[in-house]
Amino acid sequence: QVQLLESGGGSVQAGDSLTLSCTVSGRTFSDYPMGWFRQAPGKEREFVASISWSGGSTHYADFVAGRFTISRDNTQNTVSLQMNSLKPEDTAVYYCARDRARRIGNVWVPKEGVHEYEYWGQGTQVTVSS
Repeated sequence: QVQLLESGGGSVQAGDSLTLSCTVSGRTFSDYPMGWFRQAPGKEREFVASISWSGGSTHYADFVAGRFTISRDNTQNTVSLQMNSLKPEDTAVYYCARDRARRIGNVWVPKEGVHEYEYWGQGTQVTVSS
C-alpha cells in the first residue's frame, strides 16, 4: 500500500514563504508523476502543480503565476512545493498525490484532474493572513 505524508504547513503572513514536503512510501516512487492540490473551505479541491517522474518537467495552475516551485528527490522519495509571495487566497489544506499512471515511454502529459490521481496524503493546513 502506498502512503503519502505531507508536512510543512503553518500560519504565515502575506508575502511570506513556506515549503511543503511529501514523503511517499514504496519502491516505485520514481516511476510516477506527482502532484499538489489544495482545498479551501467550501470549495472544490483544485490542482496546484505537478511534476514528471524524473523531475525534469513541471506544470502549474495559472494562479501560481511563478510564485510556487514543485520539485522532487527520487533518492529520498519526496516531493516538495516551495511557495513564495503567499496571499490570503492561498489559504487551504494542501495535498500531495500520486498519478494513477505509471511511466510509459518518455513523454509526460501533465494532469490536473483530481480523478487522475490515485493515492493522496492526509493534507497539511496553510493559513495566510493579511
